[in-house]
Amino acid sequence: MTKLPLIDPLDLIKYLSKRGFNVVHVNGSHHVLKSNNRFTTVPFHRGQQIGRGLLLAILEEAGITKEEFLKDWYG
Repeated sequence: MTKLPLIDPLDLIKYLSKRGFNVVHVNGSHHVLKSNNRFTTVPFHRGQQIGRGLLLAILEEAGITKEEFLKDWYG
């Protein structure tokens, strides 16, 4: 089984945008994204990557399974 990657916050926001999420609010270094009834928050700290545990939690909030993400991410 493939591990989730460490990911740059901007890349995650771009990925979620392609999946139908829009940035609805920026509060300091946190971007709030919304799609239909789902909300998720992506911390945006330059120079820091999003860890695997936080990525998994964000994907869960977004309603995206780990398998779907890995398929999309790695092609």
